[in-house]
Amino acid sequence: MTKKRLPTFHGVPSPLIYRDGGIDLIDQRQLPSKLVVLRITDYVDLADAIREMKVRGAPAIGIAAAYGIVLGMQEEVKRTDLVDRFAQVSAELRGTRPTAVNLFWAITRLERIFQRHKNDRPASLREALLTEAKQIHEEDVKGNQCIGRHGSAILPQDARVLTICNAGFLASGGYGTALGVVRAAWKQGKLSMVYVCETRPLFQGSRLTAWELSREGIPFQLIIDSAAGYLMAKGRIDAVLAGADRITQNGDVTNKIGTYALAVLGDHHRIPLYVAAPTSTIDASLGTGDEVPIEERDGEEVRAPLGVQLAVQGARVWNPAFDVTPARLVSAIITERGVLRPPYHMRTEN
Repeated sequence: MTKKRLPTFHGVPSPLIYRDGGIDLIDQRQLPSKLVVLRITDYVDLADAIREMKVRGAPAIGIAAAYGIVLGMQEEVKRTDLVDRFAQVSAELRGTRPTAVNLFWAITRLERIFQRHKNDRPASLREALLTEAKQIHEEDVKGNQCIGRHGSAILPQDARVLTICNAGFLASGGYGTALGVVRAAWKQGKLSMVYVCETRPLFQGSRLTAWELSREGIPFQLIIDSAAGYLMAKGRIDAVLAGADRITQNGDVTNKIGTYALAVLGDHHRIPLYVAAPTSTIDASLGTGDEVPIEERDGEEVRAPLGVQLAVQGARVWNPAFDVTPARLVSAIITERGVLRPPYHMRTEN
């Protein structure tokens, strides 16, 4: 079942919401040509939606996983089978995408609730899990709005920023991380232009970021990824804004493939790279970015992007979805708790 109404959470556009025992989820593969909102009531279908990038972006994946636990535990299960059922559901969701740490962080939060309430009446257990999932969603929206305020404060007046991938409301619970900074700066009259890298091979910049900015009337220009260096050389960029899928203890940032190249170019041209991410994206259990598992996706995404055959059939492809930007190239990390600057010694209380 599909519908076309944009989901909202506490009045903020969101890529997904929990409603009446199921999830309304924007199929981001369909944007910008059409808005399709899927109705998902089974945790396996939700896991598939994460794998297939119908929902994507580290914070949004975490929220989806939390709601996925709720869906998986909605069925009537004998009390003696509860532990096995939870393990089955969480394993299915944990196996979807390996890089975004928010996925595992959210499941761990739901696991704590499960352990605390597993001996309660089934209805009470389910309500406790749903309350925690909604809390994660609400915290993300409020945190993103704080990120926006903190990030806008460090941008110059009439800022011209460059973005990669999509770190807007579609990639979060709502409002966005890197695009949350853009939204706040635009509202405060500090923003002049957003340059949007198309972000190959799945074009999250041209399909999703441009769609979000266009909806709100924020001025932008779309560029091919390889034009970024020349744009910097022409003196048209004041800052690079990026999100993150995982930040390690030393401040190394894992984000969409191409972020590292922008960081190197920015360093050469003395342009700061600001990473906007909630503290749930910090993985203090890993010392450096070398330890982060990098997802490699199907080569068909490169051979035939968006279903259009562009390469020789059967051409060998290396298609990492993410890269790691060393902390020394990151000028600041903008979180809901404030702006962090080097040297980074990341920790989290989550």
